[in-house]
Amino acid sequence: MRRSSVLAFSAAIILSAALGAAQQPVRVPAGAASAAEAPLPPLDSRAVVADVRRVIAERYVLPERRPALDTILARGLASGRYNVTDPAELAQRINADLETAGRDRHLNFSLNPRQAAMLAAGRAPQPDNSGYERQVRAANHGVSELRVLPGNVRYMAYDGFMWIGDESAAALETAMRFLSGGDAVIIDLRRNGGGSPQAVQYIVSHFLPAGRPLVTFHMNGSASPDRLETLAELPAGRMVGKPLYVLISGGTASAAEEFTGHVGGYRLGELIGENTAGAGFRNDLVPIQGRFVLSVSVGRAVLASTGRDWEAVGLAPTVPATLAAALDTAHALALRRLAEAAPAPDRPRLAALVEAITARGERRTPALPLAAYAGSYGEQRVVLDGDRLYVQRGQRMRVALIPLGGNTFAFDNNPGMRAEAEIEGDRVVAFAVGPAGQPPQGRFARNP
Repeated sequence: MRRSSVLAFSAAIILSAALGAAQQPVRVPAGAASAAEAPLPPLDSRAVVADVRRVIAERYVLPERRPALDTILARGLASGRYNVTDPAELAQRINADLETAGRDRHLNFSLNPRQAAMLAAGRAPQPDNSGYERQVRAANHGVSELRVLPGNVRYMAYDGFMWIGDESAAALETAMRFLSGGDAVIIDLRRNGGGSPQAVQYIVSHFLPAGRPLVTFHMNGSASPDRLETLAELPAGRMVGKPLYVLISGGTASAAEEFTGHVGGYRLGELIGENTAGAGFRNDLVPIQGRFVLSVSVGRAVLASTGRDWEAVGLAPTVPATLAAALDTAHALALRRLAEAAPAPDRPRLAALVEAITARGERRTPALPLAAYAGSYGEQRVVLDGDRLYVQRGQRMRVALIPLGGNTFAFDNNPGMRAEAEIEGDRVVAFAVGPAGQPPQGRFARNP
């Protein structure tokens, strides 16, 4: 299997929520620790600002934005804003000004003498790969959940585009084989802060033909940018044309946005949820005057499908939905599409699933107050807990009831089943239970 070697997105963005956004352990180069602990010269704020301006003028990814960044730093210098003796205060003020003028998630300035010393020595911190690999394995390479939803819609919660080579490829191959067994696929990136472009390439290749251009990385003005295309060999096979739904949010960032951009740009499926973070640039860390570190954006990723990046603006959903409603929205859309293409005998079953899942998000009101339905019915108990009804048999796990309107309910764990309350006056006397659209399979009368 071909592997493309490319740089990962900014370390400030790529570590996913699944790893708790923790920084990787680092090995301290010989001499760097003692350099970090050595006494530093007196703070010279003018020299600090001069170095920041120089690096931005030489390396910032967008030449047209460099003058605005330089102007705000020059204004702060002239006004005396940076005439402080506390390095932490100076870092805070410079960083606030860069945020105001830059609107760039990867452009920031911090006080970090230890890291500055290592960078200045020409030996940037090297990842302790064994520790990072343990974290990736513990997080199952980013795949936190695989589930079969009603109607054979396959769901994957993917919380980080993690990549440590063949092990990650094998884990993702297992996930792709699982998804390929579904009639539709939902990939949840709502908690995905990004990661490796190689993981993006591996997953999205399953939904596109081989050799399709994906992304170009422009770094430091290089005349030879890095380019990625879809992989030729995929052990799990491809899912080209399979209904695909991707859940996104403001927590969907960096490499997760790249994947989102491929899905939207190539129209591989629907994007459900809220606008993504807008973290598209790539950065370098530069030591400044022995005690500070400047994170400066030096590269950008351009999607082959659109010819654009997503920095600062993010990517918009094709179907807006709240974070809480995104999964149900996607599931209902998938089932509607499947119902349209299904043989006639299967359509009522799929339509019943759509009705229940849609109603779950709408929180419909039944005909009677919820308390009227509570009680014991044979071996079954209907329990009111807060603003929801549950049915429980003996000591088994209770199941939520979804109000569909009137006196009809669906079972949350089996949305194709219905419970119809029988009413005498204003009192519920029984529940008839069975598949939607079919005669009841059982009737449970209220206990005396």
